[in-house]
Amino acid sequence: MTPPLTGLRVLDLATLFAGPLAATLLGDFGAEVIKIEHPSRPDPSRGHGPAKNGVGLWWKLLGRNKRAMTLDLSKPGGRTTLLRLAAGADAVIENFRPGTLEKWGLGWEELSAANPRLVLARVTAFGQFGPYAHRPGFGTLAEAMSGFAAITGEPDAPPTLPPFGLADSIAGLATAYAVMTALAARDRTGAGQVVDMAIIEPILMVLGPQATWYDQLGHVQPRTGNRSQNNAPRNTYRTADGHWVAVSTSAQSVAERVMRLVGRPDLADEPWFATGTGRARHADVLDAAVGGWIARRTRAEVLEVFDKAEAAVAPVQDVRDVMTDPQYTALETITTIPDDPELGRLRMQNVLFRLSATPGTIRWAGRPHSADTDAVLTELGLTGPEITALRAEGAL
Repeated sequence: MTPPLTGLRVLDLATLFAGPLAATLLGDFGAEVIKIEHPSRPDPSRGHGPAKNGVGLWWKLLGRNKRAMTLDLSKPGGRTTLLRLAAGADAVIENFRPGTLEKWGLGWEELSAANPRLVLARVTAFGQFGPYAHRPGFGTLAEAMSGFAAITGEPDAPPTLPPFGLADSIAGLATAYAVMTALAARDRTGAGQVVDMAIIEPILMVLGPQATWYDQLGHVQPRTGNRSQNNAPRNTYRTADGHWVAVSTSAQSVAERVMRLVGRPDLADEPWFATGTGRARHADVLDAAVGGWIARRTRAEVLEVFDKAEAAVAPVQDVRDVMTDPQYTALETITTIPDDPELGRLRMQNVLFRLSATPGTIRWAGRPHSADTDAVLTELGLTGPEITALRAEGAL
C-alpha cells in the first residue's frame, strides 16, 4: 500500500530535535526527506547519548527514512544547489536563528521565488520576532519559561526539568501538523507560506488552562509532586514486593470503584468525594487508604485486582519493561529493523500512529553522514564535474 505522503519532498535543514523530528514524522508516512547537514559539522544528535561501535544510536531513530547529504549553505555553490533543490520540494524545515538564511540569500523571498508553492517551516526557541528572537535557545529554556518546570516536582523541592527533550518533542509534533496544515492550504490556494514555530509555545498549550485560571481567578498552579489538584487518589504507590504502580481516578465512577476495592466505601459517601477538586483536597486520607492497601500486596496482585474491578492502574515501567510489555507488543510499538548496514538488527519505536488503509513504515534507520550526497545531486541533474567543483569549493 502506498503511504499517504508519497510524492511529498521535504528538505530537512534543522538540527537537534524539534525540526528534525517533524521531518522524521513526515518521512514515516511516505514523504521523501532529504537531510542536509554541514560537511564538517553534522547534526549534533549523531553524537548525543550512547553509541555503539562509534555509531550514535539517537541518530538511528531521528534520521530514519531520510536521505543524508551535505551542503554548506554559506558557500555560493551551496546556496545555488539549495535553491535548485527547493524548486522541486514541497517543504523546507530549518531552525537557524532568525536572519541566518537571509544572510546567505536563502530567506523566504529567495525560496518562494524559486518555488511559489513551497512551505518554509522555521523552528526556533522564541519565534521569528519579539525581544528574545535573537537569542540562542533549546527546549530546556521552553520547559522553564512555559511554567512546566514550576509545576513539576515536590512542593518543597526545586522546580524539575524533564530528563529528555520534552519541549522539543512537542514542538516537533506541532511542526509536522503545521506543515501539513500549510500544505492543505496550498492545495486550495496554490501558494506556499511560512510556518513560524516557537518552541516555547506548544508546551504551553499542553499545560492546559493555566492562563485562563490565572486570568479569571488569579490561580497559580503549585508543585504537587505526583498528586493532582484536579482529582484524587492520583499518585504512585509501592507494592509489597518493592515495585511501583500508578493510580488515576479522573472519572468519578473509577474513584468510587477504587475506594470499594481497597475496603473504604465509606469515603465515597463523603460529600466532598463527589467532585475531583473535593477529592484532591482530601488527598492525604485517600492516599493513606489506597497506599496502605497496595503496600500489603504484590504488584501482580494489585494489577489483577484493579483490572477485575475496572479501576485504572498501570505499573511504573522502565525501558526494559516496555520492550516486553504485552500491550506494546500487541500494538507493535517497538519494531525491528533487521538489516541496518552499520548495526545489523536493531529495535526502535514504530511510527506514531496506525492508519488502516495507508500505514506508515520505517524503510531504513539513520544513514551515515553524507551517504546520499552524490545520488541526490545526480538526480537533481548535476554532472560529475559539477559535483567535483562543489566539493572543491567546500560546498559539499
